Amino acid sequence: MAGRNFGMAVMMMGSALILSGGMAFAEDEAPLPPVPAEYADKHMPAGGWTDPKAIEEGEQIYKGDVNPNVNCGSCHGKDGTPVKKGARDMRDPKNICRWSDSFWFWRISEGIAKTKMKGFKNSLTEEQIWHVMAFENMFSNGGKPHDHSCYKP
Repeated sequence: MAGRNFGMAVMMMGSALILSGGMAFAEDEAPLPPVPAEYADKHMPAGGWTDPKAIEEGEQIYKGDVNPNVNCGSCHGKDGTPVKKGARDMRDPKNICRWSDSFWFWRISEGIAKTKMKGFKNSLTEEQIWHVMAFENMFSNGGKPHDHSCYKP
């Protein structure tokens, strides 16, 4: 009888460990895909995150005023609030701070497969992509420029 109780206790503890581990994993963010080698060494130019001129140009690009084929706000919203299903909420620092310079640059350049996010590498220069990133980064910082130091590899 004692052996049966011991076996039952072990099974209950094992089940509890599995269940508690599953709950912890449910709270974790899914890992981001690796950045392709072509984009791995892309880094925001010095001072680019907070450069007022760059941010101003980034806003114009984001809103579609520079190139009508590039209108990020149509999905991501004028203030980072998603207006289309699946668009990432860029007001949430938890989202923005997960992205390295190179990851973010890659996504804008190539788009995101199986979503409406198309790539803009043929519509924007590298400098324009950096400017859009600087503008978007402000959404998660109360509309103020920020050096993106929240990103930790």
